[in-house]
Amino acid sequence: MNKDNIEQVFSKFAELNVLIIGDAMVDSYLWGKVDRISPEAPIPIVTVTKQENRLGGAGNVSLNIQALGATPILISIIGDDEKGRIFADLMKENNLINDGIFVDPKRMTTVKTRIISGGQQISRVDQEISALIDEEFENTVFDRISQIINSKNINIVIFVDYDKGLITPGLIKNVIALAKTKNIITAADPKSRNFNNYQQVDLFKPNFKEFRDGLKLQIEKTDMEELKKVSENFKKENQIGLLFITLSELGVFLTNGVKQNYYPSQVRDIADVSGAGDTVIAAASLCLAAGMPIPFMAQLSNLAGGLVCEKLGVVPIDVEQLKKEARKIQLI
Repeated sequence: MNKDNIEQVFSKFAELNVLIIGDAMVDSYLWGKVDRISPEAPIPIVTVTKQENRLGGAGNVSLNIQALGATPILISIIGDDEKGRIFADLMKENNLINDGIFVDPKRMTTVKTRIISGGQQISRVDQEISALIDEEFENTVFDRISQIINSKNINIVIFVDYDKGLITPGLIKNVIALAKTKNIITAADPKSRNFNNYQQVDLFKPNFKEFRDGLKLQIEKTDMEELKKVSENFKKENQIGLLFITLSELGVFLTNGVKQNYYPSQVRDIADVSGAGDTVIAAASLCLAAGMPIPFMAQLSNLAGGLVCEKLGVVPIDVEQLKKEARKIQLI
């Protein structure tokens, strides 16, 4: 792909409005050094030298959508707490639209705290409430989604499901039905609880572990024939438009019911796989909404996911680096 063509793709991205519905969180980092073992237990003592907060989960998908040139609108929920205020400040700092952020005093803001030393993550501490929101709250969220869809030109809706409670079976069903009446494309990055609730979604992007666990399968990642068979059955049973399974170091597998394709990943120096799935769903969704061919979608999103793995911690894609690498490997 030459320079002019890749610029045309990103020009199309810039015209898109993306509604992101999902579990946002604060990714907190404690950076430090280890020079001794605790006398209290056989664990390292980390002397913290820096602390940092970033947008995570659906917040990170929003940052990736923004980095790729499109306009994200995030629907999510935070608590009335310190981390919730940090989340709101991070939204403002990153110029993200906050019309869809709900504050629930009954819930805590989801926080993942990663402890990093010597360029490696040595521990993670999660703070969260993962219970599903109740029916009344679900209706309130759906009303807000309806208002946004009816008042703005939304090109694609993305469910970013981290099993933290915002996304319910009823919300999925109602949003997909509404999107279909408006001819809006839908995409989902699922987790286990709602794995089998995304009927009629246009793009379904689990990773291999999520796919295997969601279907309770005993299948090896390298068994492509079996993967083709079970993925095709799952796609048909759930009336999914495009099934896109990420295989980490092996690449990605896609089926649209007509063709099944496997695309290997580019060799990368992996520093941290955190957040790679956020980047992949962002890039794949924009390609689908912009009408890009499936091989191009697969290769660009695969490339983008690999690039963020070279960075430590959860970070959005560097779009200039992505363009440079895309030209270098001649995407189809």
